[in-house]
Amino acid sequence: MATPLILVSNDDGIYAPGIRHLVALMREIGEVVVVAPDSPQSGMGHAITIGNTLRLDKADLFDDLVAYKCSGTPADCVKLAKHHVLKDRRPDLMVSGINHGSNTSISVLYSGTMSAAIEGAIEGLPSVGFSLCDYSSSASFEHVGEYVKKIALQVLENSLPKGVALNVNFPPKRNQPIQGVKVCRQARAKWQEEFDLRRDPTGRKYFWMAGNFVNFDKGEDNDEWAIANNYVSVVPCQFDMTAHHAISILNDEWDI
Repeated sequence: MATPLILVSNDDGIYAPGIRHLVALMREIGEVVVVAPDSPQSGMGHAITIGNTLRLDKADLFDDLVAYKCSGTPADCVKLAKHHVLKDRRPDLMVSGINHGSNTSISVLYSGTMSAAIEGAIEGLPSVGFSLCDYSSSASFEHVGEYVKKIALQVLENSLPKGVALNVNFPPKRNQPIQGVKVCRQARAKWQEEFDLRRDPTGRKYFWMAGNFVNFDKGEDNDEWAIANNYVSVVPCQFDMTAHHAISILNDEWDI
């Protein structure tokens, strides 16, 4: 096939180590264009900028690559890439990451990494979000490269179902090698938040969100199990959030 055009974005920002690793891996596969936030956007979900200006500036960070830093969210980055930076060209693949930290289970809803990938799917682009389940600023990415390239090449060769983006999570580097890849479902788990009430130096109250991640899922076919057992988890995601199974219930049982 002709050299594929690959759009790269993320939510940790254009200066994050994870995107440098992803760009280097994608350069081995095709022509790379980068449009990423100019500052960290973790937890922004699928937010878009509608009440403020959006700025897009060239970034000389990846040698000879076309790269831009954007003042907006990850979803903004993909929109601007599709409709402005690459307005006359169509990417063959859109990839987001590599995120510093897990995006398994319920975290996919809050994830800017996955929102960039979902936005790619909305725009009709085969899209993948990559995350490493290690929050350390010095986290090692050396064990994930083989799988990043393999998954990207599979998407380029086989494409993806319409409206589907892949949520790929890697276990942290451990003493044993990765066991393989598990195509699985999102685990039934959630964050149980706590809000610590504090005061700033002037005495004004403010809150700091904390809490714990609680996994209620005992199955062995979900992303949390895969990561815990040193597998790469691959979860197909879609932007259609309709609870299709509930439509007949509402029609049959509600007096509306």
